Amino acid sequence: MRHRKAPSRRGAVSLKDTERYKVEKSIQKPTADKLKPKLFSVMKTYSAAQFGKDLVAGVIVAIIALPLSIALALASGVNPEQGLYTAIVAGFLVSLFGGSRVQIAGPTAAFATIVAGIVAANGMDGLILSTVMAGILLMIMGFCRFGKLLKYIPGTITAGFTFGIAVTIVIGQIKDFLGLTFQNAPIETVDKLAEIARCIGSLNPKALLVGLLSLAVLILWPKKLEKIPASLIAVIVCSLLVRLTGIRVNTIGNLYTISNAPPKFVLPHITFSAVREMLPNAFTIAILAAVESLLSCVVSDGMIGSKHRSNMELIGQGIANIGSALFGGIPATGAIARTAANVKNGGRTPVAGMVHSVVVLGILVVLMPYASMIPMPTIAAILFMVAYNMCGWKNIRTMLKTAPKSDIAVLLTTVLLTVVFDLVVAIGAGLVLASLLFIKRMADVTEAHAWVEADDEDTDPDNILRKRIPPRTKVYEINGPMFFAASDKYRYMLDDGDMDALVIRMRNVPAIDAAGVETLADIVRKCEKNRVRVIFSHVNEQPMHAMEKAGLTAAVGAENFCPHIDNALLRAEEVVREAAGR
Repeated sequence: MRHRKAPSRRGAVSLKDTERYKVEKSIQKPTADKLKPKLFSVMKTYSAAQFGKDLVAGVIVAIIALPLSIALALASGVNPEQGLYTAIVAGFLVSLFGGSRVQIAGPTAAFATIVAGIVAANGMDGLILSTVMAGILLMIMGFCRFGKLLKYIPGTITAGFTFGIAVTIVIGQIKDFLGLTFQNAPIETVDKLAEIARCIGSLNPKALLVGLLSLAVLILWPKKLEKIPASLIAVIVCSLLVRLTGIRVNTIGNLYTISNAPPKFVLPHITFSAVREMLPNAFTIAILAAVESLLSCVVSDGMIGSKHRSNMELIGQGIANIGSALFGGIPATGAIARTAANVKNGGRTPVAGMVHSVVVLGILVVLMPYASMIPMPTIAAILFMVAYNMCGWKNIRTMLKTAPKSDIAVLLTTVLLTVVFDLVVAIGAGLVLASLLFIKRMADVTEAHAWVEADDEDTDPDNILRKRIPPRTKVYEINGPMFFAASDKYRYMLDDGDMDALVIRMRNVPAIDAAGVETLADIVRKCEKNRVRVIFSHVNEQPMHAMEKAGLTAAVGAENFCPHIDNALLRAEEVVREAAGR
């Protein structure tokens, strides 16, 4: 690859020029856009002291991840060990190939509802295929450098589906928290609510007691001793309580067969029809993984003063999801809470995330049989806290108080559709609604007007009213983007046909689409019929390119495209004189 030579004087390159050239190169290709895993960069200055800190952080995060991974696996409708497989495989691969220094990946609550739906409808083969396809989509997004584009997903949609997911998790865990016995096995959230109401008479007071004790530990323990994870304490205390007292409460061992075997390679049955059927689910998983992982990266950047590589993070997440699916896991993404715990305990490089995965593997092989004693109400209580921490209710409350009505409509629509239907419908409908409302706002601020009277307080030297306008000339200024939703606002320029020249000033038109170009072409055609010459002033780069591509520049004539309003008025004088001489 040939590089542009640094600037030189008389054949010699000065130190100043070299430094300026380096700065220019760094500006042209920022470090954040490198497709290079962060691990490879940080290892250049890695030290034994930092390894000690990463080791401690990795062990602590693994202890936090243990009950969470089991709980999230159960909420996703899969066996408990599959949550640990996800933490092991995906956690290691994200740390190895990702673009963040401190990201911890694994199963998260955001996927619980969508994964449960896929497993119920299509089995594990459908989930594996969906996750592998999502991983491929994530890698494509990274290689195509889509990392920065995800910021264009409106915050109202992200907040809406996050809150909706939290609601579905809570509803899904009420059965185990209350110890209910369901007559049916509902999948949809609305059906679960109906089944809860139908079976409320089967409430088990002992299960409720264990659940409330678990919640009390989860809420009160961090206030006394934050270093030891509250979820681990809740699991130990309530497991011992059930084991020693013989309370009749469902445990993981009563409902699931637990394996302590390490992850094994699993290849799904792949057909074209299955790929086509799973594509919407894969797209949802990919978008969700991308949004949550990059959000986690942004949060962790603020905590350690670093800068993640968004595109490399997407590639790392893609590799991790493919690996997780092929080794018996479920979809994974960056976990904000575990990442924050990593930072708080001294983790500063991807080595901490790799240690976390190795420790979880050791726990799986050695201690997994003891997980059978964990009461289901305790798992439900842990998921209640996960839902509370992820729902962002303070952000929702602020939006409801301060956001425009259009944003509130998008927010509530996304929440409702997430709960009643699923994320595919919610995200799709939210994006469509947000786009339509944005188009309406842009159309509302776009206008075309003629200057009639000068404002004495106007100090703009380019104000058209402070200039001499030739006779039989009309000057219109367009403000805002010219696109299909606002195309009807320009046609009244032709209402007054008593003119020889029509000057259209476009200095405040940043962009134009095909409908906008067609509207201008229509104005030009009608002016030609009435022997009126159209003159354009100060056309910006994108509109000019679009007009050239449509052939409008050639139709109007290059001499009628002026760089400044003064030039356009001089050209109008020429047109008026020519018309007078006809």
